[in-house]
Amino acid sequence: MRYYVLDRGDELSIQLAEQFHKLAQGRNLELDAKSPEIVISIGGDGTMLHAFHTFIDQIPNLAFVGVHTGHLGFYADWQAEELPSLIDYMCGEVGPHKPRIVQYPLLELEIHKKSGSSKHIALNEFTLKGVDGTVVIQVDINDVTFEMFRGDGLCVSTPSGSTAYNKSLGGAMVHPSIEALQIAEIASINNRVFRTMGSPLMLPKHHHCDIFSRKDQRLLLTIDHNNIPVDDLISVRAQVADKKISFARYRPFPFWNRVREAFLV
Repeated sequence: MRYYVLDRGDELSIQLAEQFHKLAQGRNLELDAKSPEIVISIGGDGTMLHAFHTFIDQIPNLAFVGVHTGHLGFYADWQAEELPSLIDYMCGEVGPHKPRIVQYPLLELEIHKKSGSSKHIALNEFTLKGVDGTVVIQVDINDVTFEMFRGDGLCVSTPSGSTAYNKSLGGAMVHPSIEALQIAEIASINNRVFRTMGSPLMLPKHHHCDIFSRKDQRLLLTIDHNNIPVDDLISVRAQVADKKISFARYRPFPFWNRVREAFLV
């Protein structure tokens, strides 16, 4: 099996990456930085986001495994001290011969600016915020105007990303088996003059939303951990992507167990 390890860069994560390579020597594991079958993320959820975007062009052909050394490892199945067990599972020496592959939905974005257009994929979320003050944007759903938004911004999240920034905005936590995106408002203005829905919205896979800039404004677009300053935005189209991210599960770790351990234990 071809593998690659991406670590967070702190002392512990670097040591664990070195330990992983040593444990892999002489086994049926081959280090391959160009076309791995399994990518091991050692760190926290931010490290997994970095790993995802590093190998985003190879998403259909590989799976990810997370090793937790950060403060919150929602994407991680394994603790630091469990590396030897993980190696044994990957080599087929214990447990099932092959891992169970679990797939999570992703978010597809089309960003249109006066200076050009681009496409992006997000694992967790996309956010749009104002740099200088109140954001004024029009939100269309399936090519029909839904609302004119005024406030700090919007967050559009995937089901797996629903436990991240979306949760802090009062959004619902969504099981990744549900192929949908969620739109949550960031400090909307609601009074007798300006109105928004004021609550999160869920759109299924076959729906899309368009976000139009409705004044000259400097904006900050964030795709997972990547920030994109924009001063000439025309629109952003968001929808559930056709691609999915794959995780290699060598042992059971149900989604709601992850939620409980991340937020309640």
